[in-house]
Amino acid sequence: MKAKAFIYIILAGLTWGTTGIFVNFLAPYGFGTPQITFVRGTVAFLCMLVFLLIKQKDLLRTDRKSFFLMACNGLLCCATSIFYFLSLLRTSNATGVVLMYTAPVYVMLFSVFVWKERFSSLKLASIISMLVGCVLVAGVVGGFKVDALGLFFGVLSGITYASYNVLTKHIMRRGANPMGASTYTFLFMGIGAALICRPWQMPALIAKDPLVTILLLVGIGFVGCTLPYLFYTLAMRDLPAGTAASLGIIEPMAATVFAALILGQIPDPFQIVGIVLILASVVLLGVAENKLHHQKETEDARRTVE
Repeated sequence: MKAKAFIYIILAGLTWGTTGIFVNFLAPYGFGTPQITFVRGTVAFLCMLVFLLIKQKDLLRTDRKSFFLMACNGLLCCATSIFYFLSLLRTSNATGVVLMYTAPVYVMLFSVFVWKERFSSLKLASIISMLVGCVLVAGVVGGFKVDALGLFFGVLSGITYASYNVLTKHIMRRGANPMGASTYTFLFMGIGAALICRPWQMPALIAKDPLVTILLLVGIGFVGCTLPYLFYTLAMRDLPAGTAASLGIIEPMAATVFAALILGQIPDPFQIVGIVLILASVVLLGVAENKLHHQKETEDARRTVE
């Protein structure tokens, strides 16, 4: 069972890593980032809806407060996608996805300052590693060209993704089912993007090359959103959350390789070091969280004995 779980988490990372490829291929046809987000959310919602209606439609039931929180989560997911796609188009796939993956550090800072969780030396090391990595990925060192707006969008994608993770954690604590919650999240992700994407302009864009554009639009919703979520959910049944989160770094590595092979976007040596440092910060943070969780369990056990 564990072997299958590892395979599922790897497949999730690989399919998530294809998102930037779809974005780069759709952009020349005139599709804006809100339009791509609209299609991605709508396709993912329809796929999840059909799946749940066939398999277990009871998972779609929820209370009003949870439904409201899922709607907010959908809007956060919409914002994350738009900022992420804007960053991809102005920088590179590697830079965009890695900047979004700074999200765990923002979540950690939120936990320390708001939830008063412990701040350890490992967490400090993860912050330093992330900051140095961001400087290198940005091209500040080595005299490379820096797209400030692209980096700004990348940081915003990390912050909104962190907010999405915090709210998701709260929704799960309320007893919501992950698959049902994600279905509604995709729904409101599509609705949020529809409000700003001018969907009535899309038929003219699709008409430029119907077969190719339709395949790309369905692909970014199904391959880049629905499939990775299903793979990740299947993996979570047999893997601890910390292990699954650490293995999540497969996505930025896959995105970097795909971009190099398909788009010819090869990071320079400084950026490669920066990518490694940012991914290392995520791993360090996962180790710190697991260590903190173990300490809490030990303390609880001692209190029970006493």
